[in-house]
Amino acid sequence: MNNNLTKMIAGLLAILACADFANAAPLAGSRPNIVLVMTDDQGMGDLSCMGNEVVKTPEIDRFYEQSLRFTDFQVSPTCAPTRSAIMSGRVPFKNGVTHTIRQRERMALDSFTMPQALQSAGYQTGLFGKWHLGDEEEYLPQNRGFDEVLMHGAGGIGQVSLGDFPPNGQNTYFDNVLLHNNTIVQTKGFCTDLFFASALRWIKQQHEAKKPYFAYISLNAPHAPTIAPEKYKKRFLDLGYDKGTAGRYGMIENIDDNFGLLMRTLGEWNALDNTLVIFMTDNGATHLSGTLNGNRVKHFNFNMRGGKNSPNEGGTHVPAFWYWKDVLSGGVDIDALTAHVDLYRTFCDLAGVELPTKMQELDGRSLVPLLENPKTEWPDRKLFVHCGRWNGDPESAKFEKCAVRTERWRFVNNKELYDISADPGETTDVASSHPEVIDQLRKSYDSWWQSVLPLMVNEGLPKLKEQPLHVRYEKQLQEKGIPEWGPAEF
Repeated sequence: MNNNLTKMIAGLLAILACADFANAAPLAGSRPNIVLVMTDDQGMGDLSCMGNEVVKTPEIDRFYEQSLRFTDFQVSPTCAPTRSAIMSGRVPFKNGVTHTIRQRERMALDSFTMPQALQSAGYQTGLFGKWHLGDEEEYLPQNRGFDEVLMHGAGGIGQVSLGDFPPNGQNTYFDNVLLHNNTIVQTKGFCTDLFFASALRWIKQQHEAKKPYFAYISLNAPHAPTIAPEKYKKRFLDLGYDKGTAGRYGMIENIDDNFGLLMRTLGEWNALDNTLVIFMTDNGATHLSGTLNGNRVKHFNFNMRGGKNSPNEGGTHVPAFWYWKDVLSGGVDIDALTAHVDLYRTFCDLAGVELPTKMQELDGRSLVPLLENPKTEWPDRKLFVHCGRWNGDPESAKFEKCAVRTERWRFVNNKELYDISADPGETTDVASSHPEVIDQLRKSYDSWWQSVLPLMVNEGLPKLKEQPLHVRYEKQLQEKGIPEWGPAEF
């Protein structure tokens, strides 16, 4: 086939694709169920569909092949900030979240949350796993828009000194004590298995009742400690990998199995026709190196620079795969610069939410135009990144571990400039060649910083004398004990 004919056929296919998008029913107000699966500390390189040749994720790979993929999806460099951006539609510092501990993970109480917005449109809402936006009563998800809650405390199971339930320090990730709605309960089994099973049990209830729902399956895996069931670690140990790598990759393969169970079960219930399923992660990868047969090795990181808690691409560029059977285009990449703050407006548009006139200003955009037509025009934007976690005065840390991201550029730490379009691995600093770009991005960053400073409402708080979930646990233990709980068969 000659080159001209090839180009002609490609052009015709593009025209036909655009015609299909133009004729498709509008998505705004279509009211799909929404299932958001978000893993913890899993980077772009931690999936075999992204090029990892060690870990095997066939279920997510299959999902990837069928999905609409946002190839330049940006989040925050650490977990609580990303969660707060999704829940509030605002960049983290504007909703008070500047850290993952020290009460600086608490999402400002004046935020009208995304699940509250969905509730106002008649949706049922459920959270299964990690919350990490405040453990005091008024900050808990039960009081921020979720009807059903199964959660651990703090930023991870077993983080007892930071607020998780005391027994979880003894048997981390297995047989955990969790908060189920308003009762602390004793569960059985591996945490990821439990969160998926509990979500499916609840989804089935909504499906049978024909109620629209939002299920937020917010996993703590593969966050450290790197603990997985023995059968998931064995293959990596047999290959000669260190225990940390075996545990972490084992957790990822366990997630993959559970994700496959989720998709098969939804299919068996004929629940996928009106359900949007999203797979994403909350920040860049951890455990970027290990040992193989005693020799130091680097783990695949999608050839990106940096990982979790880094202002570089590896800290904030994550997978984002969206699937809606026979509605969204499968196997299509969207290269537009998109972000976690966009989920709020997107979900509200899909659900037909009428937002209140008095609420926080939203920073994100609706992704609905891109869902309807991946080729639609998408104006450039500036995304601001800061790792937070400073000690003392925020102003002194203004330029520590920060970045500005546009479609083409990444301006890092107020001095380094990378042309992401040509150099996604950030190997060559081109700052000296583009002073005009640096001047523009620096001015925009200064303006953004001044706008967020007054909204950092959790700075300078005294250290907690008692963790709120510790107090709650001891009170319930004395008054009525800790009942056993598990999801019913689904």
